[in-house]
Amino acid sequence: MLHRMVLCGLLVLLCGCGGHVKDVLTPVADSAPQSHKVDMLITTTRSQSAVPGEMFTGERARAPNFASITVSVPADDVRKIGEVSWPKKLPPDPATDFAALKAEMIDIDAAKAWLSASVRKTPDGSALVFIHGFNTKFEDSVYRFAQIVRDSRVHSAPILVTWPSRGSLLAYGYDRESTNYTRNALENLFQYLADDREVKEVSILAHSMGNWLTLEALRQMAIRNGKLPAKFKNVMLAAPDVDVDVFRSQIVDMGDPHPQFTLFVSRDDKALAVSRRVWGDVARLGSIDPETEPYKQELADAEIQVIDLTKVKAGDRLNHGKFAESPEIVRLIGARISDGQTLTDSRVGFGDKILAATTGAAAAAGNAAGLILAAPVAVVDADTRNNYSDQLGALGPSNASRRKPLTECKPPDSANCRK
Repeated sequence: MLHRMVLCGLLVLLCGCGGHVKDVLTPVADSAPQSHKVDMLITTTRSQSAVPGEMFTGERARAPNFASITVSVPADDVRKIGEVSWPKKLPPDPATDFAALKAEMIDIDAAKAWLSASVRKTPDGSALVFIHGFNTKFEDSVYRFAQIVRDSRVHSAPILVTWPSRGSLLAYGYDRESTNYTRNALENLFQYLADDREVKEVSILAHSMGNWLTLEALRQMAIRNGKLPAKFKNVMLAAPDVDVDVFRSQIVDMGDPHPQFTLFVSRDDKALAVSRRVWGDVARLGSIDPETEPYKQELADAEIQVIDLTKVKAGDRLNHGKFAESPEIVRLIGARISDGQTLTDSRVGFGDKILAATTGAAAAAGNAAGLILAAPVAVVDADTRNNYSDQLGALGPSNASRRKPLTECKPPDSANCRK
């Protein structure tokens, strides 16, 4: 009976239609001169994809890959601040949609040349590194970072670090291990930025599970070098899915002086509420109340600034992406970077919400019973169909229809801020 129900769910998913279009990174002509252009460097531990317009999968590569992408962002009078204007059909229309104007693989020497040229164009020799969170496909991370860069008005050289996330709520365990898999690669990037004399200042913005990766790489770098470089000015932790006890030890290991940490918290973050249940009911850093003890004193002692977004209504349905979707907050991020001080697209279907409310992400991960809870909802909800198609396919009689990656590739409002 269980097997039949899973197969029925699989048929529903295969027959379903609608939702966001996929594989949107095939370059199009620049047909909207009034649109804004965001050039970014990509460094990733994802495997290359054989699917046109996808570029990278959620699987792990043996060595880091690099790419250069230019995203066209519609003019300000066409799009709301904080919004990713996802294409409704292919090819995208640069006048109304986010669209890739250039998307090409490059080698490490070309990546270094891109960084050198881009940093020289900035007014202060700065770079902004963004590390996305859980449940994020490659194209989602690209568009979200382009939105943040444009809406924050930063002038730093933008570097997207994207790690192997399968873009599914049921892949929480895989995603978490993928951050550990990427830790050395991120530290290597940090070490390169520290050694590059043309780079005068580095800011880091991390979201959700990407905070674990970021903090571990910084901790590792500090232990290896004896301290963190002075040019690492700002580390912004948005909705960090990090155990508060572990964070305490990470900060200690980084030593003094450490970068200026800015913590974005929200006590109504439903994604972090689920994560707390998964990890033994230990508080997650991104959902603490910064006005209660022991957090208030500890944050003050470590000179960590806190921005409490609990009362901010912008954001996705899980209240996990407020930092990117609130116009005021994304401008604050830009001001903080310029003053020298939800990253994900969060396409959550009704099936995801059922799982989060009843079983918890990890309890359902890879679990046929969890999939059955979501399968009936997939009949009417396109986001649920997209999020669970791979897992249902894996439980079916054959994996032949699943995409496979290529074989291994070569190498200001300060009133909301409290100390």
